[in-house]
Amino acid sequence: MTGRKTPMADLAKQLGDMAGRTVIDNTGLKGDFDFKLDWASSESADESLPSVFTAVQEQLGLRLVPIRKAPVEVIVIESVERASPN
Repeated sequence: MTGRKTPMADLAKQLGDMAGRTVIDNTGLKGDFDFKLDWASSESADESLPSVFTAVQEQLGLRLVPIRKAPVEVIVIESVERASPN
């Protein structure tokens, strides 16, 4: 994964999309950053690459901390009605 002029919130979203989990930016870092991140995906046969958790820590100096509770925005649809013809 490579980022150019990327805010930390966008990096968190990209990591969350790839991990299939919510990732929240708690770094407090402002501004845009360039980065390159290499890790072994679940489909990768390359065992020389680290896991995403290890890669983020070793290559970016950040930590992904699992099982932390935080508020998450949720949209709830309470009912649905078919539109009436005009």
